[in-house]
Amino acid sequence: MISAGIEVKINRLESIVEQIGEAVLSTTETIEHLAERLESLSIQVEAQGQQVQQQGYQIVALCDAMQTLAESHHDSLQKLNQLTQTLERFMSLIQELDD
Repeated sequence: MISAGIEVKINRLESIVEQIGEAVLSTTETIEHLAERLESLSIQVEAQGQQVQQQGYQIVALCDAMQTLAESHHDSLQKLNQLTQTLERFMSLIQELDD
């Protein structure tokens, strides 16, 4: 027969083992929850990275459009300048004819 002292020690050991088991289960659940959160954050970061990349493409396209617009504006100003010079010549000729 087991003595009372040994039985108390066994009961204590069983209690300690049970507490360790509960702590391990709790830690495992916490780690699983953290892993799920990390996966969720990883998906969000990836989506945001794709959005930033898409916005980068849009910025490049906008810069190209602005460059085209600036070139077109420059060409229009040159043509307007030529037209103004031609009109000034016509006005000068008309004034000479009137005199």
